[in-house]
Amino acid sequence: MYFLQKFNKAAEDVKNLKSKPSDTDLLEIYALFKQGSVGDVNTAARPGMLDLKGKAKWDAWNSKKGLDKDTAKNQYIAKVQSLIDTIGLQ
Repeated sequence: MYFLQKFNKAAEDVKNLKSKPSDTDLLEIYALFKQGSVGDVNTAARPGMLDLKGKAKWDAWNSKKGLDKDTAKNQYIAKVQSLIDTIGLQ
């Protein structure tokens, strides 16, 4: 239970960072969050050539394929904490 609370708190904390993280960091936290909460990519096809943002998000999530949910949650919590340490909260 405590583990899930830490994951949910990290999901809230990431919304309150002082400044926007880099695109690379945003993709990493997106992918870890999705992998931790949903599991492997569950959409059949990669977004089309013109959907650059969707394609980048799909690729980031797909790069976590096979990572179990608890490991992804732990990595997500650690990544958010490192962003808090670097950027700070509002």
